[in-house]
Amino acid sequence: MADLLVEQPQEITISKTFPTKPKLKPKSKALSKTSESKYWSSFKSHQISNLISSIPSIDFSPISPHHFAAANSASLTLFSSSTLSPTSTFSSFSDVVTSCSFRCDGSLIAASDLSGLIRVFDVKTRTPLRRLRSHARPVRFVKYPSLDKLHLVSGGDDSVVKYWDVAGESVVLDLYGHRDYVRCGDCSPIDGDMFVTGSYDHTVKLWDVRVDNKESVIEVNHGHPVEDVIFLPSGGMVATAGGNSVKIWDLIGGGKMVYSMESHNKTVTSICVGKLGKESGEEALQYRIFSVALDGYMKVFDYAKMKVTHSMRFPAPLMSIGSSLDCMTRVIGSSNGIIFAGRRKAKEDVGESKVGNFWALGSVEDPQRRALRPTYFRYFHRSQGEKPNEGDHLIMRQKKVKLAEHDKLLKKFRHKEALVSVLGGKNAENVVAVMEELVARRKLLKCVVNLDEEELGLLLGFLHKHSTMPRHSALLTGLTRKVLEMRAEDIRASDALKGHIRNLKRSVQEEIRIQHSLQEIQGVISPLLRIAGRR
Repeated sequence: MADLLVEQPQEITISKTFPTKPKLKPKSKALSKTSESKYWSSFKSHQISNLISSIPSIDFSPISPHHFAAANSASLTLFSSSTLSPTSTFSSFSDVVTSCSFRCDGSLIAASDLSGLIRVFDVKTRTPLRRLRSHARPVRFVKYPSLDKLHLVSGGDDSVVKYWDVAGESVVLDLYGHRDYVRCGDCSPIDGDMFVTGSYDHTVKLWDVRVDNKESVIEVNHGHPVEDVIFLPSGGMVATAGGNSVKIWDLIGGGKMVYSMESHNKTVTSICVGKLGKESGEEALQYRIFSVALDGYMKVFDYAKMKVTHSMRFPAPLMSIGSSLDCMTRVIGSSNGIIFAGRRKAKEDVGESKVGNFWALGSVEDPQRRALRPTYFRYFHRSQGEKPNEGDHLIMRQKKVKLAEHDKLLKKFRHKEALVSVLGGKNAENVVAVMEELVARRKLLKCVVNLDEEELGLLLGFLHKHSTMPRHSALLTGLTRKVLEMRAEDIRASDALKGHIRNLKRSVQEEIRIQHSLQEIQGVISPLLRIAGRR
């Protein structure tokens, strides 16, 4: 007997076990935010909702602290850019205020209304200083030149652009180049004698008051009624808004279109320039174009890289937008009288945050921490909160894998019990994952054959609910057909199982009806798509 060797059976062990996951689960397509998108999202939102009607015009003061004015109904309201609360109101207008503009020194503000009148006020005392009346129809825009304190530019529904002498309350030039309503305009940031205007005749014209023939220097066609036009900070390019597009034009190149941005779904109503408010470096000189539209979206456009870098949705059609020169405040006016203001928090000075004097009794120093010794509990937990540096090699601690009940049963090769266990839960993803694992092990059909009547009812109920779902239909439709073939006699003998089959039949018929309807819709849309593709 000594020479007979009896081989003992070896126990099968599995080195690693992973929980089952469905193979058909779609991956998330959520895009991570860029650093610039996080910057624009850092503006703390604030709603100003005590105004009467829509906000057609917003303008910021060019001097610190950069208060802003908003036109609403027959009044003009000034707001503090730090507290976002109203500071004063000009209510001596006889009609709806359409536009406003601060002078370059911030001491005066001009505003126009639908009666054709332009009024100039002192910002501090609210005293009306000048009344400029020459337009025969409503005035739609008024603008102070960036480098001139003595003149104004205006345009209105009479298709006339006027260049005013504010001190003498008289018109210096009448410019008759447009054939429709003049809706917007802006003055050059580098030349006080040049300005640009936009009209509903689809044209944008560059004017120079030094030209004797009173004709425009450059004319471009936007292709849609022009709602707004602005100079870019360089002074050699302009941006125009009209229809659902914002276009950039090179004036130095003779009015050549540089780029057209068409990211809005409805009419773009207003645009402005804002600076990416970094404190230092190259990014401090980067400018962006803000655009708002009737679709309720605000877009941030980087015209150096020619792409949209950020987008925000608001619950109302948007009419106007403005940004302060210190990059701390952004204000958007809507059609329902609500102003959506956003303000960034300024970084506190580190020196001021330290306590230097306490009731003039001397400086208060931070308490010194005692040195760590091996007898202290904190000694054994030191450096636990330290963050790794850029060049450090990280060794991650493996997390313990937690297995569900069906995973434990699969690990023990108890296939039928694993299927019944997961069918008793409410997670369809886990059921499909277990079925896919059983298919890989070639045990699914064997489990179906061995199910009793109650367990078979659980399987048929699951197939009734989820067999028509597109994510799982490839697997569950074939399984349903196999179950009906293999367990037909058991189904005929049970009334409860017959009820499951009737429910399954109704869901399949409803899915077939939906598919027929979708095919009819596809037949209607396909010719339209072909026609649209030819244009």
